[in-house]
Amino acid sequence: MQAEQVQQWAGEVAALMASRFGGARRGPVPDLATMLQRRGGALPRRLRREAVLLAEADRLSHQPRIARQLDLRAAQRAHLALTQHLRPLGALSRWRDRIGGPLAAAVLGLMLIAAAVIWMMVRRGAI
Repeated sequence: MQAEQVQQWAGEVAALMASRFGGARRGPVPDLATMLQRRGGALPRRLRREAVLLAEADRLSHQPRIARQLDLRAAQRAHLALTQHLRPLGALSRWRDRIGGPLAAAVLGLMLIAAAVIWMMVRRGAI
């Protein structure tokens, strides 16, 4: 049971890293060790250590005799810390930021143009 749990945790963290930082082009999401090689530098140093710990636990969980000796609490803490860091910026919020930024800039530009037009009309006495 615990080996499967560690593998699920590592898969979830790898998927979150791929969705937030990129690094997975097409097909299935690479494993956590591959994602650390590709985009591990994007994580803060403390979380990078946690990700290395989780990737090592994932690697060892594929060997049944060693999997029983894994420190499940450390792997669980690493999973929790990584998911808390990677989850808040999900795909929906990144999409919203991509649309919201240019839209806000356009609205600000229109407001400045409107303010300039009103100022010119007041200066000329039209209003």
